[in-house]
Order: sequence, then C-alpha cells, then structure tokens
Amino acid sequence: MKDTNPQATTPSIAGPESPWRMVAILMFFTIAAILLIYQQTVMSTVAIWERSETFAHGFLIFPISLYLMWTQRRTLSAITPRPDFRGLLILASLGFGWLLSDAGSVLVVAQYCLVAMIPAAVWTLLGPQVARAIAFPLGFLFFAVPAGEFLIPPMMNFTADFVVTALQLTGIPVFREGTFFTIPSGQWSVVEGCSGLRYLIASFTLGSLYAYLTYRSTKRRLIFAALSLIVPVIANGLRAYMIVMIAHLSDMKLALGVDHYIYGWVFFGIVMLLLFWIGAFWREDQQDRKTSDIRPTSGGAGTRIPNRAFAMMGVAIIAIAALWPAYATYLDSRPVKTGELSIVLPDSMNGWVKQNTPLSDWQPHYIGPDAHTMQTYRKDGLTVSVYVGYYRTQRQGAELINSQNYMVPQKHPVWSNVGEAPRIISLRGNNETIQQTMLRSPNKRLLVWNWNSLTDTYTINPYLAKLLLAKARMLGQPDDGAAIIVNSPYEDTPEPATLAIQAFIQDMLPAVQESIVQASRQ
Repeated sequence: MKDTNPQATTPSIAGPESPWRMVAILMFFTIAAILLIYQQTVMSTVAIWERSETFAHGFLIFPISLYLMWTQRRTLSAITPRPDFRGLLILASLGFGWLLSDAGSVLVVAQYCLVAMIPAAVWTLLGPQVARAIAFPLGFLFFAVPAGEFLIPPMMNFTADFVVTALQLTGIPVFREGTFFTIPSGQWSVVEGCSGLRYLIASFTLGSLYAYLTYRSTKRRLIFAALSLIVPVIANGLRAYMIVMIAHLSDMKLALGVDHYIYGWVFFGIVMLLLFWIGAFWREDQQDRKTSDIRPTSGGAGTRIPNRAFAMMGVAIIAIAALWPAYATYLDSRPVKTGELSIVLPDSMNGWVKQNTPLSDWQPHYIGPDAHTMQTYRKDGLTVSVYVGYYRTQRQGAELINSQNYMVPQKHPVWSNVGEAPRIISLRGNNETIQQTMLRSPNKRLLVWNWNSLTDTYTINPYLAKLLLAKARMLGQPDDGAAIIVNSPYEDTPEPATLAIQAFIQDMLPAVQESIVQASRQ
C-alpha cells in the first residue's frame, strides 16, 4: 500500500539529504565569530547582568531563544536555506550604528546593534524564509540588552503621584516635595528601587514569552504584551500605596526594612499570576497551520545551494562585521591628553570675590573629569558656588554624559533631590535650556542650575551631546566638554537664589568659559 502521509515527504532537519546540518554548524560558528569580534560589547553586557538584579534575567534569554528555535525544527526542515545578499547591507548598517554608538559612548545602542546582527546574520546566511519562521526567538534576544534605566525618573514621579493621590482619597493628609512626602505617621520617599522598573522589565519579558506560547494570532499576542507593560506600572503604584498604608496602620512597625521588599515581590507575583490566569481564558492551542501540511519550499538536487556558497557568505558576514571594530580600534589608538590639566577661575571679577569657606558640603557626583574645581563667590550679600568639570578626551569611565554623573545619589545620608525640571534662561545672549534641581539637607536648601558646554554648544540634551561626541571622534576632531553647575542657597522660596545665580551667570560666565578654553590648550 502506498504511504499517503504527507509527513513522510517532510525532510528531516538532520537527515542525509538535508543541507541543515552543515549550515546550522556554519551559522553557529558565524554568530560565535561575531560575538568574539565584539567581545568588549559582549563583556560589558554580561557585567551588567552580573551586578544588576534588574537585568539578571539576561543570562536566561539566549537559552530560551535557542529552545524556542528548537521547537520550530519541523517547520525549518521544510524550508531550504538560501543565502540572501541583501542581508549584508543590513549588517553593514548595524555595524555603522555600532561604530557611531561606540564613538559616542552610548553603550546600550551598541548592545542593541550587536544583538540585531544575530537575526541579520541568520537572514543573510539562511534566507528571509528561515528568519520569518523563527522571528520571535530571534526577536526575543533583544530582551538580553540591559536597557530601560531612562524610565526610572518618570516612573518614580508616576509612583509618587499615584501614592499621594491614593492617600488623599483615603483621607490621609499629605505634604509632598518632589518624590518625598510626609503623612502624620512618618516620612516617605520614592527612590529608584520603588520606581517599578524591575517589575516592568520582568513582566514584559515574561508576558511576551507567554503571549507567544499561548496565542497564535498576532492581535492577541500584541494585546497581551501591551497589558504586560501597563499592568505592572499600575500594580507598582498599588504596591507602594499598600506598603505605606500597612506601615501607617501598624504605627510604623510593619512593611519596613526587609519585609518592605518581601511584600512588594509577593504582591507582584500575585498580580502576574492573575494576569496569566485571565489570559489563559483566550488561549489558542491550535497551530498556525498543521505540521502535516508543511511542504518543502523547494526540492530536487538541482535547486540545492552548494556548500561553498554558504561558506563564502559566512566569510562575507564575518568580514563586514569585523570592519567596524577595526576602525573603532584605530580611533581609540589616538593619544589621550589628560595629564596636568587644571581649571583656574579668577579671584575676583565684576564685584564677585572668591571665598575661602565653601558654601556647603555638597558637591555634584561626576566621575573621571580630567580637571575640576568648585569655588564659592560673594557679591553684595549674594552667595553662589560654581563647579566646573572638564573632560579633555572622553572615554569609558571619563565621560561628560554618563549615568553615574548626577547632582546627588539616591539614599545620600545628608542631601536629597526634591525636584528637577528643565528651565530656559539667557546664556551668552541666547535662550538656552538648562536643568534646575532643588536639593535639601537638614540644615540647608540649594537651588542648582547645570548645563553642558561642548565647544560652541550649550545643552542638557544627552542625545545631542552624544551625537556631537560621536561626530567629533569619527572626524578626528577634539571631543572635549565640560559640566557647568551653579548653585545658591535659599530658605522658604527659591526666588532669591534664582536672582543670585542669574547675576553670577551674567557677570562671570565669560570667565568660566575662558577657564575651559585655557584648559583645552594645556
């Protein structure tokens, strides 16, 4: 009797007539070569996984992605891999994006470009049909990139807004100052750990995986993935509110210390279980198409791609991938001029006289400046302090724009950031946007204005600053920059400090800028 089972005609991915064994090995070595070429970016990613609980899930992403690809082996066996030269253009574009990111020291974009090279390499070596068949496992790799910290400030503000509003609706009086608020039973603050970023990243990663495994329609997958983004944000607000209420009702005996975090993770676990349980009511167990209906995309000995073509394409992929780190190495080989630099501000100018006693014990937290100074000036009863941090040759650990550069760290034992916002002021006759920050300690309050000076450009936009840095490095131009930070004390309202800082900038900014120019010539 003739076998009419269509599965009998479906080639095995490891069968003797299948090209998959050879191309799978070649694909493995090609991707391994790319990761080896970009090992500095790879190691920086792994280092973040190791030190950050928020991104520790990165260790699981690649094994999960490989498993998801393995589950598609019968689908892949029905596809004849074919190299696609168009993918080389995508690889070249991603390599150039990595080079720009490396030149501008934008690590997260460089990491995204590197991860994107993996699906691009799959497309190039195996063809678009293969890439489409394993599109989600390849896309899931992007969850390995430790990204999202830029969301912390807005999420902290949302959580503070949520908790304060909920407390007011509950009938509890609240006094709020930035992300700090006081209720009759005690004082609270929303810090980075309370922003909910960990919950958001964990929820979106698990939610996307759950949606892929549970649903077959793109619409349902996208809806569930969107819910996995929205629900944890709201849940984090509820979590913070419940912790405050538990502490308030227990006379500040519960929900403090370790149990503060335990309650948070238990509540988050319950929320995720409910989300998955509700989502299961609309699960789709049927496949997009039956495996028995899969047919090879092409057959016959005449249509098989020679192994030499795959090998040549693999070599082309590696060569294009290696081009950009080679040029980056050339750029990094330029001499770094950082020794014996100094920022010298005048002793007096336009009535402002330098003081021997500092204004306060506060200093901004900037890492790796090649030269810096902080001086206090007085004029007609006005007191102002100015900090200048100069970066001659920007590099890893010594960058003007860095996540480790800030006015005050979280959980500082003395100083707290009680609010910050952009503000438009006049600098050198032009309207420029600077960052205004309000700091407080038990004995003093400070109004702080800061901006970055990049040659002829004043900016607080980190993306513009990084773009200017990348442009300068790519063209072999000077990439120096400086942070200018001016602060003044205030008591009840910041208006007197505003007037003092404005007067100082009008009188002393040319001298400050000249000190930066002189440092660049040393």
